[in-house]
Order: sequence, then structure tokens, then C-alpha cells
Amino acid sequence: MIEILKNELIEYGKLAGVKNFTPGFSGNLSARYGENIVITATGSANGYLDSNDFALIDFSGNVVDGIKKPSSEKMLHVKFYEERPDINYIFHVHSPYLTAFSAAGVALDKNILAEIVYCFGHIPLAEYALPGSQDLVNNTSKYFKDYDVVLMANHGVIVGGKDVKETYLKLELCEAYAQSVICSNLLGGAKILSEDEVEKIYSLRQK
Repeated sequence: MIEILKNELIEYGKLAGVKNFTPGFSGNLSARYGENIVITATGSANGYLDSNDFALIDFSGNVVDGIKKPSSEKMLHVKFYEERPDINYIFHVHSPYLTAFSAAGVALDKNILAEIVYCFGHIPLAEYALPGSQDLVNNTSKYFKDYDVVLMANHGVIVGGKDVKETYLKLELCEAYAQSVICSNLLGGAKILSEDEVEKIYSLRQK
């Protein structure tokens, strides 16, 4: 079972690498494994993973298995899983367009595209804290109960999903959305959906 999880993360890590969602050695990936977590090791490149680039940790962050040191941001993953029993996979990456918003300190909180409103509502921005720090966990985790995708100021983005494909596709969709918003700003700015239209979109969730 654990090898299946590793292979999934390797496969979708490579795909994220091909799409330039996870450049260089940045970011980290994980999967829930019962009472433990499979997470990429410190210094690994998400687009070039192999089966040795993982550690198995418990929910206290202790290494259960593996010879490599787990990502320094392991407790961020732990907290996401603790807050959301429905989340089984997490991608933390520095994809260029979403990271542009995080670097600018701008949340994606405008009602612009119907699909994004339907799927995510908004994409909030967590206050900056040092990568790998407890402050980063505290600042970011306040959004985990209500959001699957969270920007981290001057850092990147974290995405959670029920399976690895869903997690990747959320990232792909949100990265494309960030690109669209940037392009629309070059054209004079996106047109904001009315509150009435937003309510109609939300009502579709009940059908």
C-alpha cells in the first residue's frame, strides 16, 4: 500500500514538474497513510522523485520509517490532515502564477470565474511566516477548515484533496485561474460577477 502512495506522488509530481508547477527543489508532497503520513524528504525535487525520496512520519512529526529527513514543512501537512479528515493528499508548490499572487500579497478573493466560485469560493492569503516554522503552521492552518487551496504570502500555495488526481487537478485549475486573472488585468481588469450571480452559482452545489 505504501508503495502505491509513493508511486502516485511520483507520477503526479512528475506531471506537476512538466507543467512547471513545482520548479527545482521547491515544495513538498504528501499522502495520508492510516495513522501516519508519507511525505517527501528535505531537498527532494517534486518533478524528479523516486521511491527513496520519502519519509514516513506520525502525526507528531516523528519519523516512523525511511532513511531520509522529512520536509521541514511536515507539521503544515500534519495540521491540514488533522483539520480535514476528508483530505488524503497535499501538494505544497511554488507554481509561478499562484506564487505571483502570494508574492504580491494579493488573495484571489474576487468573484470572477463561475467555475472557481463553484469549486473553491475564494482562495485566501495566509500571513507570511518563515518556511518550516510553527508560525507558518499557525498562520496558514486557520484557513484549512474552510478552504482546500490557500496562498502563503511570499511563499507559495498549498492544496488538499481526497485523492491524488483531484489534488493535482485543483492545483492545475487554480494555477490557470491565477494566470487568467493576471492576463485580464493587462486588458483593463476582470469583470466581477454580481452577488445575485454568485448566489445562483452557489445554489448549483445543492443540485
